[in-house]
Amino acid sequence: MNRHRKQLIALAHPVYLSLLASVAAGLINTVWVSRLGGPAVAAVAVATNTENVLLGVALVFASGTTVLVAHARGARDPAAVRAAVRGGWALCAVVTPVVAVGGFLLREPLSRLVLGGDDGPALSLAVSYFAISLPGMAVFFAQNLVDGILKGAGDTRTPMRLALLANGLILALDPLFIHLYGVPGAAASTVLCRSVALGVGLVALRRNALLRSAADAPHGGAPLRRTLTTGLPMSLDFTVRQAGALGLVAVVARLGVTAVAAYAIAYKVLYVATMAFYAVRQAASIHTAHTRGAGKDERRAIGRQALLVSGTVGLAAALTLAATAPWIMAAFGAGPAVAHEGVLFLRCVGPYLLLMAGFIALGGVFEGSGGAPLLLRVTVLGTAVQLPLAYGLSGLGLPGVCLALALAMAVQCAVVGGLLRRARRQEETGDSLVRAA
Repeated sequence: MNRHRKQLIALAHPVYLSLLASVAAGLINTVWVSRLGGPAVAAVAVATNTENVLLGVALVFASGTTVLVAHARGARDPAAVRAAVRGGWALCAVVTPVVAVGGFLLREPLSRLVLGGDDGPALSLAVSYFAISLPGMAVFFAQNLVDGILKGAGDTRTPMRLALLANGLILALDPLFIHLYGVPGAAASTVLCRSVALGVGLVALRRNALLRSAADAPHGGAPLRRTLTTGLPMSLDFTVRQAGALGLVAVVARLGVTAVAAYAIAYKVLYVATMAFYAVRQAASIHTAHTRGAGKDERRAIGRQALLVSGTVGLAAALTLAATAPWIMAAFGAGPAVAHEGVLFLRCVGPYLLLMAGFIALGGVFEGSGGAPLLLRVTVLGTAVQLPLAYGLSGLGLPGVCLALALAMAVQCAVVGGLLRRARRQEETGDSLVRAA
């Protein structure tokens, strides 16, 4: 097996399991809270969706630190490793109080916003959930940073184990806390279990050989600023994609309640595939950063292998979803009309998945080599194209939405391909000038 492919798979599969475990936390909460009635489910659902948005804030310091630690590890520079870790903690310390304290103080207006101004029983339940979960963002943010530091050091297995620990504890404690305290108990259980995982993660940081060797190294100035400038484009990329996904829901809503229900179920199923793409992306980013000084040929080789791994997963997912779509919709208990629409969507979404697999995987090479700001521009362009296309093609129903997704992703792939070709021509021109000189 190609060495780059082997390393990408070794880095990616623990990341994939970590991402699946993170989604499981929200599902576990929803399953147990569903016994308390519809308002409780609505309150927890919108609260956990808010947490997904706040994950974009965590990426500023978590992903930025991952890339900087990986760069320093690849350069064998203990001082740079120490500076990257200090910068991550400094930026986390600046951001966390704003979100935790500000969110707690604004929990009621935030609840009204995410519930669409509803003053029913779900409002008070959402407020009580936010009263615990938003201060608990301090634990969530710190846990993401610990994961980011370990991933940058080349250890993606420990973050996976921490995610499995936290969600295993949630699975065990959620029924008890929800039985005793209702909806606030779901939030308390999540924060408590994450706190245990954070404690274990901090111990893992102290035991990591790379981080121990960097502890006594001298450090330079402005690590916070460097972490911010590195992580912000990746954070904005995630936020833009989330905004695009929300906008797409509004477009699908024009097709009626049946289409929205089918789309909601099908999109959750797609997470199983798309998380694999993002796992390859993280692996490509880390591996590219580790080999950054090895030259352009290494980056190209990593990019080809990332495309191969992610594309294989995308093809397998597209074929599997097309074949098993009726059973998937039946497993979610969808009625005949919703099941019909959902099966149609899952069978039409294959081209989008294949294109997305390639684009997301190449994004890791861009991030690991310092090209995240350029990638952000491509994502903004793709989102700007996607929403008008989806609106215009929505007359074809959910297949039209699938077509819009595929066309918008094709535009992004074409732009990235053009950028890569231009970079190669510039490199070849530079090499020619050096030889001539």
